Amino acid sequence: MSGGTIHGVGLGPGAQDLMCVRADRLIRNARHIAYFRKRGRSGHARSIVEGMLRADAVEYPMEYPVTTEIPLSDPRYNDLLSTFYADCTAHLDGLSARGEDVVVLCEGDPFFYGSFMHLHSRLAAPVKIVPGITGMSGAWTASGTPISWGDDVLTVLMATLSEEELTRRIRDSHALVVMKIGRNLPRLRRAVEAAGKQDSAWLVEYATMADQRITPLTEATDVTAYFSILLVHGQGRRP
Repeated sequence: MSGGTIHGVGLGPGAQDLMCVRADRLIRNARHIAYFRKRGRSGHARSIVEGMLRADAVEYPMEYPVTTEIPLSDPRYNDLLSTFYADCTAHLDGLSARGEDVVVLCEGDPFFYGSFMHLHSRLAAPVKIVPGITGMSGAWTASGTPISWGDDVLTVLMATLSEEELTRRIRDSHALVVMKIGRNLPRLRRAVEAAGKQDSAWLVEYATMADQRITPLTEATDVTAYFSILLVHGQGRRP
């Protein structure tokens, strides 16, 4: 028996009809579906595909052992996640060894700051990737304004960086995307202000989803959704 394939399938920014045709076909026909979620939650990736799965689909929820309960700097954080990813990989490799194909649901794009990358680097099974529209693309499309022009340099940052690093990189950027905001918004706001770009910064929450909100950073509160992205649009060369 030949081994099954693990498909890392990008779901896009959150709207079901923004998936590609290949992703839609794989998800609807899959016998085995895997997805990440926080313990006690249904999982955002799973909610995106609600109504798409076949009746006999076998679901494998991969529940993070830790998310924000301990800081990234705590040595236990990497140890817990490393063991978690190894266990998930072993399960998927086991299914592949029995000739089963598996679709792993990936929010956004599988190769862009997603958890699937940690499986991909460990899997012995054959892997195929279906790219997806990134959350940042959904955010700047929702803003109704091009993110970059001409020779603009686009910078993508994580709000988990230090305030000093954020300030430096924001100051040096023409066009800007900041992800993983959540509880880091107060620090990010100070960095944007220190870089002098507070009047051109926008906070996009739940881009392309039913609860989508677009707010100037100067008017946003310090409480924001997990699915939030900050944008500063480039103003570069144009005819």
